[in-house]
Amino acid sequence: MERGTPMEKTIAVLGGDRRMALLARLLAEDGHPVRTWGLAAFGMEDTALEEAAQADRVVLPVPLSRGKNLNCTAAALPLCGLFALLRPEQRLYAGGVKAADREAAAEFGLTLTDYLSREELAVRNGVPTAEGAIETAMAATDVTLCGTPCLVIGFGRIGKLLAHRLRGLGAEVTVSARRLDDLAWIDAFGYRGLRTNRLAGRLGSFRVVFNTVPNIVLTEELLCELPRECVLLELASQPGFDRAAAEARGLACVSALGLPGKAAPETAARAIKLTLEKIWEEEA
Repeated sequence: MERGTPMEKTIAVLGGDRRMALLARLLAEDGHPVRTWGLAAFGMEDTALEEAAQADRVVLPVPLSRGKNLNCTAAALPLCGLFALLRPEQRLYAGGVKAADREAAAEFGLTLTDYLSREELAVRNGVPTAEGAIETAMAATDVTLCGTPCLVIGFGRIGKLLAHRLRGLGAEVTVSARRLDDLAWIDAFGYRGLRTNRLAGRLGSFRVVFNTVPNIVLTEELLCELPRECVLLELASQPGFDRAAAEARGLACVSALGLPGKAAPETAARAIKLTLEKIWEEEA
């Protein structure tokens, strides 16, 4: 699927999910010479890894790794095996780069640019995350969200977008936050506000809890306050509640990670493309 003139920078899109395959297609439609590997399951005409890895720009998935391997459905490829094929002068881009991944790349003289750390992409990803979270909640409950007491833990990007959409569906929206300015905005938007570190005695009515905070908020003691029919949705990269304790109590727990790639892969691909193009413009 290579197009364009030999003078254009070649781009390799390696591994990932359907959004990465769609990203490769979008880049090719714009005339970029694109090679792919690890995306044949999503309809791409892959080239050999050794050939694809010679591209000027190498775009890696989000998240970059699963354990010590590249995040890829096609085959188990250790990151060090991939890094060994790359050269220090190449431009490498990945999403959700862990410190260990960056250190491994540095051992081969490689530098990774984390496109997921860009604010514009984080905001754009928030929309499919919020919509996907609502879709997941609807599938996991026996009631409509309209009229249902819902708690959103955290008032960051995802919390803001999620609370807004839940209110649009007619849910009874409560949002918890730690910062006083966030609590002021929560009040201004007309949501019920709670202090995240003062939830004790206030959890007895919620049927759905969306966690966006990447550290334990709902301890075993707090989980005991939730009604048994409550559904807990985990949206954060690190757990915000004690899952074992929740399941022991009989609460339904749903891991809702990576929603942009699942709920709206085309939207997610377009957001990544816009971010990469901005990065490339800045590098020029």
